[in-house]
Amino acid sequence: MHALAPQSEFIGRAQAIDKVELRARVTGFLGPRKFADGDAVKEGQVLFEIDPAPYQAIVDQREAQRASAEAALTNAELQLKRAQDLLRTNTGTQAVYDQRISEQLQAKAAVEDAEAQLRDAQIQLSYTEIKSPIPGRIGRASASPGNLVSPVTGVLATVVNDQPMRVLFSVTQRELLEAQRDTSIGGPDSLVVLLKLADGSIYKEKGKIDFIDVTADPRTDGQIVRAVFQNTDHALTDGQTLRVVIENKKAPTAVVVPQAAIAIDQTGPYLFVVSDKNVVEQRRVKTGISRDGMLVIDEGLKAGEKVVIQGQQRVRPGMTVTPTTAPALKG
Repeated sequence: MHALAPQSEFIGRAQAIDKVELRARVTGFLGPRKFADGDAVKEGQVLFEIDPAPYQAIVDQREAQRASAEAALTNAELQLKRAQDLLRTNTGTQAVYDQRISEQLQAKAAVEDAEAQLRDAQIQLSYTEIKSPIPGRIGRASASPGNLVSPVTGVLATVVNDQPMRVLFSVTQRELLEAQRDTSIGGPDSLVVLLKLADGSIYKEKGKIDFIDVTADPRTDGQIVRAVFQNTDHALTDGQTLRVVIENKKAPTAVVVPQAAIAIDQTGPYLFVVSDKNVVEQRRVKTGISRDGMLVIDEGLKAGEKVVIQGQQRVRPGMTVTPTTAPALKG
């Protein structure tokens, strides 16, 4: 007997947990690059700098305008106080007092406008430093220092946070219902998610399903399922196409034989069984799933029975043979 879990295989695509395209938000000449292509970067790290001098000059100008507006407001408040004192002693007029109130309100509005323009200038100046909003790894830069960049230049570089990495794949409604029945006791945690890489090898890390989409695609009847892998070695890349293999952690035991033991004719699959008296018998069988050169026998063979896995072409039913026992299967 051998534990061999049924598997389902799907086509999936890797998707980084966070991905940001860095773009210029103001126009100017690009300064020295502050990273090397492929570097690990931190959240808030400055990666590009646009010449700040023109924007700093605007900030200085706005600060001067605010200072002038504040001085005008101070004068307007003094004039208002004098008009108020004169009106109280009946040596001033109501019209002059009303005029001074209007001037004071206008001066206060001018200060608020100057402060707003200063804040806008400071924001524009801050945009001359292009920072990473996330931690991750940065790709290659698309613009060299000294080039004129602007919001229409396009993507300057891309930062990808690939730890952990998500893998999305589509599952039909029938497959989803079967999986839900199979995991009704253990839940999603009873499933193991494996990945086949481009060379056919199995990725060393196992994943876990963490999300099933709430809608199905009416064109394909497919529903997106998402699995998460820690990707500690950065082997998975954003956008990479992968084969996703799903199996249950608790594999049922089954009778398995090497695929080389099975032959097929017009009637179907069969194999040769060696009895306790070393007599060969041809046995019709019903086969199940296969994996890694092994094949499940659903019907026609009992655990512990001996089968011929080499030299089938030289044996016939009823022959007496001297068998050699092959190494035991693991698992």
